[in-house]
Amino acid sequence: MRLSGRSLLEDTVTDITIRKKNEVYVTVKTEPHISQELSDLFTFDVPGAKFMPQYRSKYWDGKIRLFSPATGEVYVGLVDKIVNWARKSEYSLEFEDNKHYGTPFEENAIISREGVKEYMTRISRHKPRKYQVDAVYDALKYNRKLLVSPTASGKSLMIYSVVRYFVETKKKVLLVVPTTSLVEQMFKDFEDYGWNAEDYCHRIYSGKEKTNEYPVTITTWQSIYKLKRPFFKDFDVAIGDEAHLFKSKSLVSIMTKMDSAKYRYGFTGTLDGSQTHKWVLEGLFGPSYKVTQTKELIDKGHLSKLQIRVLLMKHDAQKFETYEDELQYIIGHPKRNNFIKNLVLDLKGNSLVLFSRVATHGEILYESINSSVKGSRKVFYVHGGVEAEERERIREITENEQDAIIVASYGTFSTGINIKRLHNVIFASPSKSRVRNLQSIGRVLRKGDGKLKAVLYDIADDISYQHRKNYTLNHLIERIKIYNEEKFNYEIIQVSLKENG
Repeated sequence: MRLSGRSLLEDTVTDITIRKKNEVYVTVKTEPHISQELSDLFTFDVPGAKFMPQYRSKYWDGKIRLFSPATGEVYVGLVDKIVNWARKSEYSLEFEDNKHYGTPFEENAIISREGVKEYMTRISRHKPRKYQVDAVYDALKYNRKLLVSPTASGKSLMIYSVVRYFVETKKKVLLVVPTTSLVEQMFKDFEDYGWNAEDYCHRIYSGKEKTNEYPVTITTWQSIYKLKRPFFKDFDVAIGDEAHLFKSKSLVSIMTKMDSAKYRYGFTGTLDGSQTHKWVLEGLFGPSYKVTQTKELIDKGHLSKLQIRVLLMKHDAQKFETYEDELQYIIGHPKRNNFIKNLVLDLKGNSLVLFSRVATHGEILYESINSSVKGSRKVFYVHGGVEAEERERIREITENEQDAIIVASYGTFSTGINIKRLHNVIFASPSKSRVRNLQSIGRVLRKGDGKLKAVLYDIADDISYQHRKNYTLNHLIERIKIYNEEKFNYEIIQVSLKENG
């Protein structure tokens, strides 16, 4: 049994020494065999790597490595994992103080939970919930965190509170979001909370000036990841909203250029379930903190009660060689699309129809629904080509409607869009993505005036051939697993689309 990682003859030698290089990396000094163990600890198989061109052409082994034995560098946000691993492995460890940066994860003794609660209450028109106060307190106390909080839990109020705190302490903030719609929505949320955002915040996305002169810059990651280091050097605080949606290389590019930004916070409603994804985000933002869960919010009345109706379309048995072949059959199926149209037109309340292919599915659904709608009922069509201002206008109109219909692509409306008076969501296209499904469900959970419950219509397809399940039926099985994990109520209703059905 190993009692210590140190030599018996050199009892004063420390096995692992950690020194902070900057606000992105620490340097680990250790013996080669320990360095190799650390390399193994921080090496992961990338999910789906075998389908990627680099792997197929043998330019890449399908692994991601977060620790470099050659340089000894690892992300600052992973220090706590090294500490825990060293303790379990019985290796001695010490931090080498650095006059410029200090020891990583130095606690901020000035911050108190009661002080945070009083501050959040003072700066916002909305009373903060306990879990929101706890999350902001934890973030400010430890300087960097990855806060995992489900859709409709009030992430924007938490972000607003962190932003206001740092603006009042004379620090510059870079707030990065995944879409242009979220830039505009975040800005509007700040104003709704009671801040004159126009005086403090600059928005960057396509066509906007790329300046960092304001105390707060709200931008899409796509707009800035190619910018040179001087743009980033003045920022003290980095905040990433919906951080799970950033492309890994682009996120790394932004965060590594901000090597003097001491305060780093990632906010996400959903992680994709892979350890690789979680550890990369923790490395860049800090240790994860689970703020609350969707089921808890529903049980406490903060969110609408959710009912999931899985509408299982029963097709004549067919065998498809590829997923793409099956998908094209599904989205082009006249009876299926007609069923979706009739379902949407029969529903009461505001409804969101989500699809994945614009030209071959979205346009067909929109034209079919729009040409069949009666009276003054409004029907909107949203996809990547619709400008951010127009998407925001549609969102605001829907908030004041009783039975509007939005036909939207997953990419534009599955994440971040806040419509409180949304009663129904229809999954018109198949998906097995945990992130996309949970984010899409979040669209319908927000409470609005007179809204007590929300319904998700999950349209799935059984085209099983002999004993072989079809591709998208397997996707449904993955979604059912998610519903069970999240303890959502669901029922499965079979609908025949068979020629003789």
